[in-house]
Amino acid sequence: MDNKVDLEKLASLSPFELKNFLIEAASSHGGQYLLNAGRGNPNFLATEPRHGYYQFGLFAMSEAERSFSYMPEGVGGFPEREGIEARFDIFVSERKGTPGIKFIESCVSYVRDQLGLSAADFIYEMSEALLGCMYPTPDRMLKLSEKIVAEYIRKEMVNDFSDFHGAIDLFAVEGGTAAITYLFTTLKENGLIKQGDSIALGLPIFTPYIEIPKLSDYQLVQVGVNADSAQQWQYPDRELDKLLDPKIKAFFLVNPSNPPSVRMSEESLQYLKKIVDKRPDLIILTDDVYGTFADDFTSIFAICPQNTILVYSFSKYFGATGWRLGVIATHEKNIFDDSIAKLPDEAKEKLHERYASIAPEPEKLKFIDRLVAESRTVALNHTAGLATPAQAQMVFFSLFSLMDENQSYKKAMKRVIRRRKVALYKQTPLMPHDNKYDVDYYHVLDMEVLGPQIFEPEFIKWLLSVLEPNEFLFKLAEKAGVVLLPESGFGDSHPSARISLANLTETQYTKIGEALYDLMKEYHSQYKVQK
Repeated sequence: MDNKVDLEKLASLSPFELKNFLIEAASSHGGQYLLNAGRGNPNFLATEPRHGYYQFGLFAMSEAERSFSYMPEGVGGFPEREGIEARFDIFVSERKGTPGIKFIESCVSYVRDQLGLSAADFIYEMSEALLGCMYPTPDRMLKLSEKIVAEYIRKEMVNDFSDFHGAIDLFAVEGGTAAITYLFTTLKENGLIKQGDSIALGLPIFTPYIEIPKLSDYQLVQVGVNADSAQQWQYPDRELDKLLDPKIKAFFLVNPSNPPSVRMSEESLQYLKKIVDKRPDLIILTDDVYGTFADDFTSIFAICPQNTILVYSFSKYFGATGWRLGVIATHEKNIFDDSIAKLPDEAKEKLHERYASIAPEPEKLKFIDRLVAESRTVALNHTAGLATPAQAQMVFFSLFSLMDENQSYKKAMKRVIRRRKVALYKQTPLMPHDNKYDVDYYHVLDMEVLGPQIFEPEFIKWLLSVLEPNEFLFKLAEKAGVVLLPESGFGDSHPSARISLANLTETQYTKIGEALYDLMKEYHSQYKVQK
């Protein structure tokens, strides 16, 4: 880059803000296409649960139109619980062969026969939810919807971990970002983290977890628990041992990680469990949005359920970023409720006053219900809750996965992103390092790892010494129209970039690989001249 001043100014930006400048640079490169592999929005989506959603919506409309049918102005009413199951059977029988009909018929059967819930209650709840004609009730999550989505969370996050017992409480939220916001606010307002407290971050990590604690609202001290790229991006025991320090109130991490896109090993999970045994007061927040792309995934929530808050978003796996669908999950018995109960009397009195307008006995309000209240600044608690049509779509996504006993959709999603990783290196002499814990939603392009495969070590040292922050990324954008994100913005010190394997075609990833290799060769030519 010729404009050194601009690079210095941009170096402090979040990678998601820097992205806009990279896109601008890529748009002016003169080529035909912009290859933006900097965003995590997938270009695939689950069709069957969407077909089911819209077909069930038609049934809901037929229910609404049973009332006020004498009025020609297009007025409908609420569904009626009585006889709704019989009317649903007639609806699906008349539409056999229509996409989505078999799916919703199977949903009702699964809910009744496998989950042991009332088919009529489910049909009624989904109909009312799809019409959006009632406030979310309960405001935390619709009654049957919570039970169904909890089964999905148990299947995908807990897996077959035999020591997990008890119920899962859920709060349906507007995606993972809303979950993060509500959690930080609720932890602070309830005295579980205070200004000046120390929290640990599993690095590298999704940038909001780095940026939010720095805000004046929180002013938390951050301690990095650093994954080691030389150890397949696992957290070494010496790093996890930092959590033994009683000054550290909470441990925040993304698993599988972002951007390395690597799941925690079984050994690391068990080591963390031993730490929790020694630190039973440690709060853990795990963001597991990419867990469904991993092989044999088990969440920390399954290993340390009483200590862990689980954040999960439906956005990536089902291609539903526009829906903003997520849940916050806690175990029915947890240290958050226990810690609030043990607060000093003065703190309890303040919390009693804070929640007195929404509960006759505020001290008995569960942590997850305090989350609901804080999502609407307490005073507007009665307006809380995710839009009911969104909750219905979440339910259909969950049932789609629960009924897929052969995991056909999951296998297809894994195949799609892993073939793109192969395509990235197809036309280059470079080779990615194999890692059995790789998830491959994202991929880290590390100059220190890739460079020595084809160039002398002295060149790599020279290149790293002369490059300005993000210079390589801007050169790549200007010359080839390729947009990647710097990994440094995610809390990693390596000179590397994050590439999303979710949002372009295999051919486009091959072009990106070629562009990366060509730019490295260009720098190598400069090195030989100056040498």
